[in-house]
Amino acid sequence: PAVDELVERRKEISTRVKAFADLDIDAVKTRHHGDYHLGQVLVSNNDFQIIDFEGEPARPLTERRKKHSPLRDVAGMLRSFNYAAYSALQNVSAERMDNYEEMQEWAREWEGNTRAAFLDGYEGGAAGCASYPEDPAHLTALVELFTLEKALYEIRYELDNRPDWVGIPIRGILELLDSGETKEQTS
Repeated sequence: PAVDELVERRKEISTRVKAFADLDIDAVKTRHHGDYHLGQVLVSNNDFQIIDFEGEPARPLTERRKKHSPLRDVAGMLRSFNYAAYSALQNVSAERMDNYEEMQEWAREWEGNTRAAFLDGYEGGAAGCASYPEDPAHLTALVELFTLEKALYEIRYELDNRPDWVGIPIRGILELLDSGETKEQTS
């Protein structure tokens, strides 16, 4: 059902992506990790070490070497939190689907709290930098665009490598579309 819903909403996705082109965002492009997610962060001696800086393996080297918004890495980490929550949910519910609804609420709460803490920490470290948009609406728009881009990439990746996991990025896109509708309705 999620695949059918995503296909039905493809025009909405296209419209949302095209809307970003109209924004006049004042932010500098820079080098960035390019494949930033929880699997690229190691905890060692009470500190974090980021590894594996070659970027998305499926992208051509010339594209990986170009400067982009570092918010692409923020989006990668946000998608990684979604993966952590929903892969854990899949594992926990594999043998006991009777608790799926309850466990899904816990997964959503964990992901929401983790996202908020990460974004707050990122803002605390990046605010005032030339690559960090001053306008909060521009920041939100870029993070949303790059999160959508990452999730669309993940669909292709999962279909090629782990078809059983394709539901995670599909649900992520639907949640992103639904959260955007909520923002539009309240503003």
